[in-house]
Amino acid sequence: MKEEILINVTPREVRAALVANGVLQELLIERATRRGLISNIYKGRVSRVLPGMQAAFVDVGLERTAFLHASDIARPAVIDAPDCDSAANIQDFVHEGQELLVQVLKDPLGTKGARLTTYITIPSRFLVMLPHSTGVGVSSRIEDQDERDRLRELTEQLAGECGHGGFIVRTAAEGASPEALRADMIFLNKLNEAIQETATRVGAGQLVHEDLALPLRVLRDLLSPEIESVRVDSEREFAQMCAFAERFIPHMLPMIELYSGERPILDLYGIEDEIERALKRKVPLKSGGYVIFDQTEAMTTIDVNTGAYVGHRNLEETIFRTNLEAAVAIARQLRLRNLGGIIIIDFIDMLEEEHRKQVLHALSDRLASDHAKSQIMNVSPLGLVEMTRKRNRESLEHVLCQTCPSCDGRGYVKSTETVCYEIFREILRQYRQFEFQEMLVLARPRVIERLLDEESTSVAELMEITGIPIRLQSESMYAPDQFDVVLM
Repeated sequence: MKEEILINVTPREVRAALVANGVLQELLIERATRRGLISNIYKGRVSRVLPGMQAAFVDVGLERTAFLHASDIARPAVIDAPDCDSAANIQDFVHEGQELLVQVLKDPLGTKGARLTTYITIPSRFLVMLPHSTGVGVSSRIEDQDERDRLRELTEQLAGECGHGGFIVRTAAEGASPEALRADMIFLNKLNEAIQETATRVGAGQLVHEDLALPLRVLRDLLSPEIESVRVDSEREFAQMCAFAERFIPHMLPMIELYSGERPILDLYGIEDEIERALKRKVPLKSGGYVIFDQTEAMTTIDVNTGAYVGHRNLEETIFRTNLEAAVAIARQLRLRNLGGIIIIDFIDMLEEEHRKQVLHALSDRLASDHAKSQIMNVSPLGLVEMTRKRNRESLEHVLCQTCPSCDGRGYVKSTETVCYEIFREILRQYRQFEFQEMLVLARPRVIERLLDEESTSVAELMEITGIPIRLQSESMYAPDQFDVVLM
């Protein structure tokens, strides 16, 4: 599969698109006004301890206090040791006013503050350093057992010579030479020392270490043997990326290119149009079916429908083909829209067990290349598929959109007919409470048009009941269900 990365840079925003065979798979966005905080290290001060939640709120200098759970507080441990934090008591580890070195696990999401951990991790190209742990772990995405054993033994040997703490071997290290791993480990040790030194100098609520900017994070985290090229449309970022690659991944330096074409770089594969489609609820399928995505605060629900697809053989085959196509589309959309947390998928009911297995296999197979970890359950007795996908940052919709001021995020507004009847009730309420000579109704043009047309008889009846003239005035700036009744 041909994969490439396109990076678009504007003065206040950077966008990175991962494209496979000309199809957008993943989109990363970083804005100057709201840079991602994940992996940033802060010196925080505990502002409140909540024993009932086994958590603490920590002030790290952000708009909202951050959240630290007892299970995220580090004690000396081995990487593969069993979990012993289930009975941990938050009061045994932190107290109000205490200063801590913490790292951001999750960006602030909605009304929630950032989630923190004191298990500091420092990533490089091939390794992740865990200063509070010991031992060596290897990425589960490296499947060849001989290679896993080689990397584990080599990393353990190097850690004994030039490192301390624990290390995790990243997927990118597959096939890496001993010299490359040694250089990575030396770099991580120096960086860790610099972080510890900075932490002793700065005060609480201060940033100690900031993660790389998006263009450099792309080189560190997304480059793989499948990536054929990385194109960026900014000379400054191109120079920075080349310098980074020359220092840490020199063999990949030739694949970094400066894009100077006349067309915007994200227009090459229709990516701008794909982003617009990713903000819509409905995703059409080639067969004629469609998938509906509804994102709420609690979970994301996905509904699959046959739509215009009528099939060729029988109903069960039609349903199976639609679900199979939908599973592929859903996996791609979850990654593209960056949907996380609890996800419920309502596939069309299938009678045959083999069909259900194939659909679940197609979904899990397509999610295998996703960088966010997911867990898929079997089809429930109600015919639903429950799954989770790790959520570290805001979804595409939350990054690019804001709550509709008219419907306040409900996704619907009152009908014109309903608004008219509310106006009638308000007129009668005002008439019974106050004295006035004339009444003026202000509302959206569509509401006024209905009052003058379908509801004209009702307006005439109200004027007869009140004995007061009622004037109607259009206000195009009003919300669809907004109106005012003014007494004159």
